[in-house]
Amino acid sequence: MTASQRPSKPTRFGGAMIIAGTAIGAGMLANPTATSGVWFIGSLLLLLYVWFCMYISGLMLLEATLHFPQGASFHTVVNALLGPRWNLITGVAVAFVLYSLTYAYIFVGGGLTQNTLVAASGWLFEQPLQPSRQLSSVVFLLVLATSVWISTKVVDRFATILIGGMLTSFFLSVGSLVPTVTPSVLLNLDVQEQQSYWPYLWAALPVCLASFGYHGNVPSLVSYYNKQAQPVARSILWGSLLALAIYLLWQLAVQGNLPRAEFAPVIAADGDVAVLLQALSAYITTDNIAGILSAFAYMAIASSFLGVTLGLFDYLRDVFNFSDTASGRFKTALLTFMPPLLACLVFPTGFVKVMGYVGLMAAIWAVLVPALLVRASRKRFAQADYQVFGGTTMIAFIVVFAVAAFVAQVLLLLQLLPMFKG
Repeated sequence: MTASQRPSKPTRFGGAMIIAGTAIGAGMLANPTATSGVWFIGSLLLLLYVWFCMYISGLMLLEATLHFPQGASFHTVVNALLGPRWNLITGVAVAFVLYSLTYAYIFVGGGLTQNTLVAASGWLFEQPLQPSRQLSSVVFLLVLATSVWISTKVVDRFATILIGGMLTSFFLSVGSLVPTVTPSVLLNLDVQEQQSYWPYLWAALPVCLASFGYHGNVPSLVSYYNKQAQPVARSILWGSLLALAIYLLWQLAVQGNLPRAEFAPVIAADGDVAVLLQALSAYITTDNIAGILSAFAYMAIASSFLGVTLGLFDYLRDVFNFSDTASGRFKTALLTFMPPLLACLVFPTGFVKVMGYVGLMAAIWAVLVPALLVRASRKRFAQADYQVFGGTTMIAFIVVFAVAAFVAQVLLLLQLLPMFKG
């Protein structure tokens, strides 16, 4: 076999790009709004805490998955270690979260694709094209879904390109915001009356949890790296750290320029980027970064779509035991992409109302279940080449985090938590 005929090895940083790309989605732009109640110092501490817990839960999922054949996903691992009841609960949670996110990304990505096609055609033709939102959503889906259908390697390459463009656009936009950060605004020092921060911590917790939701990719990476623990562990570490660094820089750029008391219109608009830029324009010039931020949001949504659907794709292939051939992957692709696409075309807005439950389900399958899996796997498999540090204390630490996030989301949905209004 010649060098050109040998299959190329997975790249060292490709897995990290998949993890980072999945985590850094459209929800990133909601972080400054969701944490405006606790403000910068509170959000800094909260994001560090949530990152650590989600990082450890990802490693726990890695440890449990390594005990099973290559290609095994949540379905096989949970069923073997926790039994059919937990497998049903996990299956519902995984499917609900990943299908909901896929729907949301198709909907938002379709809108951005529509705007991009109109703008691009305006440069090429005297009469710009006017594609419908539905057609634009299909175009967005087909381009990205094809790479997921082909292989994880293609997703690796595509995600790397998107992350590169995303980082470039992010630093170009943030680079013009960071120099104008004012310490008095960042630390909320100019306000005379007594301010409260910590009562709003619980409302921000589920949003921060969702910001590190990459766990659907862990079984995919275990298979991608041929069950080698260290490359997957490094991917989780560096990918999640990259997401954390971007979140913290964005918090600094926004909360260091827009006073806490001026967040009311942004909160009312659920963190809409256009409203955020309009609010910022009263304090700094934002005309030069609006287009760059739009490009960043587009690439962030596309990279998250790739990561989320890759996890859903591998989960469904495991559940239905489809082969890893072209025909088997095509069947899996139909199950992965057709339901959310049809929902987006038929119910383009109604389904968004259930997105509040995504954090609730994510607390179960991305935090609680990995901790329970590790506890069960260590009882069944006494010898393990890879084991997460911390022993039973770390398992208990993650379980407490899962319960806290779950309860916070329930109280949030019941409107029993104090909400910062600006």
